[in-house]
Amino acid sequence: MKTTRRQFLLAASAAVAPLVVARRVFGANSRINVGWIGCGRRGDQLQGIPEDAQAVAFADVNIKRAQGWLKFGGKYGMTKKDCYQDYREMLERDDLDAVIVATPDHWHALNSIHAMNAGKHVYCEKPMTLTIREGRLMADAARENNVACQCGSQQRTMEQNRIGCALVREGRIGKVHTVHAACFPTSWECDLPEMDAPKEIDWDMWCGPTKPRGYHDKLYMPRGGKMGHEWGWISFRTYSGGEMTGWGAHGFDQIQWALGKDLTGPTKIIPHEDSPPFDGVHLGPNNYIDMVYDDGTVMKIDGKAGGGGGWFEGEKGEVNIDRGKYTCKPDTLDDVLPPLPASSHTGDTREHIANWLHCARTGKRPNADVEIGHRSSTVCHLGNIARWLKRELTWDPATETFPGDDEANSYIDRGRRAPWVL
Repeated sequence: MKTTRRQFLLAASAAVAPLVVARRVFGANSRINVGWIGCGRRGDQLQGIPEDAQAVAFADVNIKRAQGWLKFGGKYGMTKKDCYQDYREMLERDDLDAVIVATPDHWHALNSIHAMNAGKHVYCEKPMTLTIREGRLMADAARENNVACQCGSQQRTMEQNRIGCALVREGRIGKVHTVHAACFPTSWECDLPEMDAPKEIDWDMWCGPTKPRGYHDKLYMPRGGKMGHEWGWISFRTYSGGEMTGWGAHGFDQIQWALGKDLTGPTKIIPHEDSPPFDGVHLGPNNYIDMVYDDGTVMKIDGKAGGGGGWFEGEKGEVNIDRGKYTCKPDTLDDVLPPLPASSHTGDTREHIANWLHCARTGKRPNADVEIGHRSSTVCHLGNIARWLKRELTWDPATETFPGDDEANSYIDRGRRAPWVL
């Protein structure tokens, strides 16, 4: 009997959707009140809330930018009094149910944990964390407060990605021996000159838990410069893990999912001396890396796959997954499924947000639950740490430590400036 797409996806999803206790019961006609922390480029792309939700508050260190969002919030009756420069004031609102976090990476954990401790459901953009320990603290906060916390890895809600990963996970290509992944660069130290910050920006607040440094317009943007990638906070180690965490959080997340490793990770991280040719854009370390899982599967970060997934080689065939698409070899591997509609990859972020808010209502865990987001982000961090230390590492996913390696363990977290401590 042929399997329908719906049956296949339901079976593939069942193991990753346990229930949690719902914090609040919403009435059939009641809307979920949503606030945003971070009103920049990505935050703007996360305005697609479903009809059973409404915007009630915006927070951004750039108060002018937050108030500019009233073009969006006005249809919900929002005014300037609903815009905040300090997100902590927004979290004090009793009418706020859920928060979307779209700040720079060095703020994700603090924003999210503060929101969850205030009883709010959280959608946190990827990469979920700046350090490994932050992810564990975020997952603990979600469970302790019984809230739905979704990581913004929207490919978990895209149909082609769900099917492609399920084909691998359900054994259609037999035992996987090798996975090829894109080779993303690691962040580097910021040496931009200092400038005066615009008066509407609380720059000290933007620096937050990091050591304060002067404003620069290229640092303030996530990406900027000649080619669009060689500057911006995402490139600098103080604020981000570089594209290793930026895009790696998408690709490695799909690899973890397809391999059935959502709640664990690799055990050996082996950086190579060789690296891809310099492309004139990415300035950080970009050495090739091998990551070995406890079952012997090797993920090779060698640039042979697209940024949104991986190329899986198994005993019986291959599956190549990227954003919104997958291919099989032999091409009959997925014959049990009806053909995919050409437009089924669209609307992925809106659907991902809708899945999160549905879980806030029902008490189910979202498609990219906080524990999943933590484990996928950890893979990215492991790659960066291996590059920074320039040597092989042994990782224990159960204890989330480098056994007997004090130097490597010192990279699991980093210090924070008071009062922005965890």
